[in-house]
Amino acid sequence: MKDVALGIDIGGTNTKFGFVDREGNMYAETSVSTVKTAPGDVEAYLKYVYEEVEKLRDTVDEKMNIVGCGIGAPNGNYFTGTIEYAPNLTFQGVVPILKIFQQYYDVPMVLTNDANAAAIGEMIYGGAKGMKNFVIITLGTGLGSGFVANGDLIYGNDGFAGEMGHLMHRPGGRTCGLGRQGCLEAYVSATGIKRTVFKLLADMVDETPLRDVTYNNLSAAMITDLALKGDPVALEAFDYTAELLGRSLSDIVAIFSPEAIFLLGGLAKAGDTLFKPTKQYMEEHMFEIFKNKVPILPSALEGRNAAVLGSSALAWKEINPVVDISAQP
Repeated sequence: MKDVALGIDIGGTNTKFGFVDREGNMYAETSVSTVKTAPGDVEAYLKYVYEEVEKLRDTVDEKMNIVGCGIGAPNGNYFTGTIEYAPNLTFQGVVPILKIFQQYYDVPMVLTNDANAAAIGEMIYGGAKGMKNFVIITLGTGLGSGFVANGDLIYGNDGFAGEMGHLMHRPGGRTCGLGRQGCLEAYVSATGIKRTVFKLLADMVDETPLRDVTYNNLSAAMITDLALKGDPVALEAFDYTAELLGRSLSDIVAIFSPEAIFLLGGLAKAGDTLFKPTKQYMEEHMFEIFKNKVPILPSALEGRNAAVLGSSALAWKEINPVVDISAQP
């Protein structure tokens, strides 16, 4: 029987999970809908996740012995094991996610912000291996971020440090998922680029297939695909997104001085369409002493789930904190 950690990544749209051993080998993984059950019914949602985990476990030839569980989620608090006022989830208020899920698996459990989990995955199994100071930006339904300093995640006093997505970009601007007006993630995210496209469609006269798509049917993947094909509106949307992201990253560098910045998530799949202009705008706004020092890199875990790997790595550390799994091959 193989000892594994169950790594779970709760996103606004999908929940991903998999079985990972101590060396980072993923034995099985899948994805289910986060909104499959009644909105806000966390008990029904976790029961559904448990049932799907067991279905996946039954498909693996080698018997999986779950010895720990790590969960990454928006506004996941490492200190309390709760999800608190998550802007892109239907759960309301403070949700004791670990306490509820413990009824299904009586094993050590740990919770953190989904971007923090991705940062751990990148540090242990990906491109940040060997780095002590770096930032990871996740560009999904919202904008998440994880900050690692001196080899440790920065949680801050209350567990919520590093919320770059809720930096005030434009006071009085677009409303974010928390009801605040002007947060960066309302502009720089999969949701944000959709909103940008619809504004551009009103301002530009260029022909584009985007004019035939309703807002609810539009996806960031569709915009990315069209941008890669040279669609003028899609390209302008990415340039606008890159400008706002690059400008904000220049501020992050001035405060944090990281070795590198990693971009992860759906929008990052646009490759140079996002990376090149983001780097250009970051350097344009960079404080002089930091210019041309900080690369913007794609996650080295492309094709693997960084958040699931990171969540499982956190679980392994919880099981045996004496063992430094970052030193594992």
